[in-house]
Amino acid sequence: MNDSVIALKKADENTTIELSAVLNALPSAILVIDAENVIKYLNNMGEQFLQASAVFMTNQHLESLVPLDSPLFGLIEQVRNLGNEVIEYGVPLESPRIGKHLADIQASSLPESPGWVVLSLQERSIAAKIDRQLTHRNAARSITAMASVLAHEVKNPLSGIRGAAQLLEQSADDSDMPLTQLIREEADRICALVDRMGTFTDGAPLQAKAVNIHRVLDRVVKLAKNGFGRHLRYIENYDPSLPPVLGDRDLLVQVLLNLLKNAAEAAPKTNGEIVLSTSYRHGVRFAVPGSDSRVHLPLMISIQDNGEGIPEDLQPHLFDPFVTSKPKGSGLGLALVAKIIDDHGGVIEFKSEPRKTTFKIMLPMADSSMSEC
Repeated sequence: MNDSVIALKKADENTTIELSAVLNALPSAILVIDAENVIKYLNNMGEQFLQASAVFMTNQHLESLVPLDSPLFGLIEQVRNLGNEVIEYGVPLESPRIGKHLADIQASSLPESPGWVVLSLQERSIAAKIDRQLTHRNAARSITAMASVLAHEVKNPLSGIRGAAQLLEQSADDSDMPLTQLIREEADRICALVDRMGTFTDGAPLQAKAVNIHRVLDRVVKLAKNGFGRHLRYIENYDPSLPPVLGDRDLLVQVLLNLLKNAAEAAPKTNGEIVLSTSYRHGVRFAVPGSDSRVHLPLMISIQDNGEGIPEDLQPHLFDPFVTSKPKGSGLGLALVAKIIDDHGGVIEFKSEPRKTTFKIMLPMADSSMSEC
């Protein structure tokens, strides 16, 4: 395979590039194994990952690197049996020979070579993996605690203030009545604000149903086009065969409307663009923190804008309450989004760079027996 070449045609010339040079330029470890799990190719990053040279590793069995009970072999067999691509995040790889690794693995079959599999491994540090998985859970716990304190420490005294204002009204002059009314109205307004914060508290279990996510997206896009995002261009790349999401329709509307509003505010006033996409990712699984189980979240919804991007100093804390880059923002919107996605058993991630910020939500699929709403 090292002697293979790729012919690339350009407008003004024909260029021949060695395939190995292309693969060696990739930032991921690339391994090619045959039907007997024998390593047939290893790129430069693969040498670093396995801490051995390609010359030494070629024609060695994969079992010599990782034990047979490693989840890596399960992914390989899944690819061979189903014949499609499989992606799994945070796969632990450990053996005396290669040490401890935590990697995102993409496995694909080679149709022209039955049984052969191409593995792409991107190592993740354990700390980064934990941060990615627990970001929305930590944010949810933080905002929940804050909401509980507000409900207890603020709402109770307000009832006393409102009652005192009502007593004053009984003996107040006509000139003082507007002031007592103002006290009552402001107390009611603060109570309403605290009630809204009740969204963050731990309430009843989520009443999940089968939800057509495209109907939800159609609704939020319509709201955006007729309101805060009327100046933007919308591109909708939907997978029409996507099965229903397991979730609460109203809460999903709230999540997507919040993300869409953020994207609309971030996008430039001229030539602003938002791309909404849905897709089914068959092999995507995530580790459940604190256990050995993995949850299947195949349904992905993404919202992308072409704004300036999220400042780097805010990115590690983006889902924490009161973190915002908006001059008049409250910093509660994404904290609420994080909690709702956590309640759905899903995962929310983002990637930001200038002219391209993307929020991705991975959600579970509804049971086929559920009626769609």
